Amino acid sequence: MSPLHPTEKRYERHIEEELTSLIDDGLQFHSKTHQRTDTWYNKELCVVEKELIGFIKDTQPNTYESLEKKYGENTDSHLIKRLYKQIESKGLIHVLRKGFNDVYGGNIKVVYFQPSSSLNVNYRQDKYLKNKFLLVRQLHYSPHNNNSIDVVLFINGLPITTIELKNQLTGQTVLNSDDQYRFNRKPTGEPLLQFQRCLSHFSVDNDEVHMTTKLEGKDTYFLPFNKTLHNRETQSDGFKVDYLWKEVLTPTSLLDIIENFVLFTHLSDYKWSDSKQKVMEEKKPVLIFPRYHQLDVIRQLKSQLLKDGVGTNYLVQHTTGSGKSYSIGWLSFMLTNLFVDDGQKRLFDSVIIISDRKVLDKQLQDTVKSFREDSRSSSTN
Repeated sequence: MSPLHPTEKRYERHIEEELTSLIDDGLQFHSKTHQRTDTWYNKELCVVEKELIGFIKDTQPNTYESLEKKYGENTDSHLIKRLYKQIESKGLIHVLRKGFNDVYGGNIKVVYFQPSSSLNVNYRQDKYLKNKFLLVRQLHYSPHNNNSIDVVLFINGLPITTIELKNQLTGQTVLNSDDQYRFNRKPTGEPLLQFQRCLSHFSVDNDEVHMTTKLEGKDTYFLPFNKTLHNRETQSDGFKVDYLWKEVLTPTSLLDIIENFVLFTHLSDYKWSDSKQKVMEEKKPVLIFPRYHQLDVIRQLKSQLLKDGVGTNYLVQHTTGSGKSYSIGWLSFMLTNLFVDDGQKRLFDSVIIISDRKVLDKQLQDTVKSFREDSRSSSTN
């Protein structure tokens, strides 16, 4: 298909065809187009119920049977409501990594990650291959109106990321997508658009990508998600932004990002307090989704280390404001989970972080602490 698409609808179809045609390590997207009157997507609880229940039955049949003995014909609705409450209180990334709990079913997984070692590899690989990936075009997400989002990606029935597309040939750019999120995709009263209900929201045109993890109306802040500055030097035989669906949004990449990168933490903001007559520290919750350059450098280093082994020096250059602390944190956790000899032996016994900057040192401490508390999934995954 030619990269010169005159409408967003054809752009949607192109992305759909690219993602659904890819068989990625045994995993594959299937797709649907959502009609306004369709009920298979639960707008209030933000879940494709059939996908989620099917995944639980396939991967945890004994757990489902135990729940069915207790809840009978209400088992599915009980699971969906219980899941929603857990996401509401703990956030989507916590539930994706840790699962959710039921007094009669114990811990229930909503995703299985690829085994990092050979321990129980056959058992865990079998469950990993049962993850269900769904691309939905024109998702009518709102319980209150007919608004729809161009593309939404789901894993096992749970929404992971949303995408608003623009085509320059129609006179609109990625900035129009940004404004659409800011002014027409307000989170107030919209379950899907609430903080931590999705991991990321992408604005995309033919040449550039922007990304945010938190919709806040007119105050929504987008970060660039480009390969190079405005993707001017990016080479492609189609769209300059096709790395988004060819490298970042593939099944294995999404699972890797969910397991090893997305981070829920708190950032400090300092404001003057009239009542206390001094500057006060305020901590606000943030969800960190890796930018392209961060994702790329960690994956390149992982690939190179597996080739080189230990004992080689590397230099990574980061500019101001590019997320050095997070990149160092992600690198550290990647190193601690790097196995060789068919997954029998860790490549590194320990990881030591050394910094000569006090500000960066504090940032690194906070980042590593956040990773330790939030980033690692349970050993049963």
